[in-house]
Amino acid sequence: MDLFITSKLWNTFHRPDLVRGALLKTLEQLNVDYLDLYLIHWPQAYKEGGELFPTDESGKIQFSDVDYLDTWKALEPLQKEGLVKSLGVSNFNSKQLARLLQSATVKPVTNQVECHPYLNQSRLKSFCAQHDIVITAYSPLGSPDRPWAKPGDPQLLEDEKLKAIADRLGKTVAQVLIRYQIDRGNIVIPKSVTKSRIASNFEVFDFKLSKEDLDLINSFDCNGRLVPMTASLGHKYHPFENDEF
Repeated sequence: MDLFITSKLWNTFHRPDLVRGALLKTLEQLNVDYLDLYLIHWPQAYKEGGELFPTDESGKIQFSDVDYLDTWKALEPLQKEGLVKSLGVSNFNSKQLARLLQSATVKPVTNQVECHPYLNQSRLKSFCAQHDIVITAYSPLGSPDRPWAKPGDPQLLEDEKLKAIADRLGKTVAQVLIRYQIDRGNIVIPKSVTKSRIASNFEVFDFKLSKEDLDLINSFDCNGRLVPMTASLGHKYHPFENDEF
């Protein structure tokens, strides 16, 4: 069985002189010679050092002002060397992508973003399609196990309209949500550590959603972002602070 291996460059390694070392460390840890895909995890950089979430005495995240354009320039030679087959980004808004495209010599192949019926990313998807960038949908099931969830938060897997579609098709709500992304032309990466659920997540290729089903599910969009990255609010490259898409 072939594996497609993706990893990400974390926020504390954006400084150009740290990029190569971060990638080489990942290759060493995975015991591979190259990655199929390497992503900038977030556009905003954190203070360089040992902590993944460096904080000051008050507990506030310490930022770095490294420009993601400079980070990308440091990644491009690594792709040309064959250490990574393709490069991409994650959590970039359309303005950040447009800015990157103006200077990049290697175009990002994907933008991995939170995407589900409550945040269907239709505007960002349209922008990416214009530039041959594929959306990769993370949290497609609504991140039900996110530790910062609050009582009363909507639960996609409990949505009665989705349950009705799933019951009619003889599928689970999770399978409908995964198929929703496939039918929209997105890559979809549901998270699971349970063997039975992983197997169930693959049982999505024997049906398709009708146009009526897709239109109904699309209508659920309410800009319901579940991964707002509030710890980075105030950073000049925070992708969601001003409701950008």
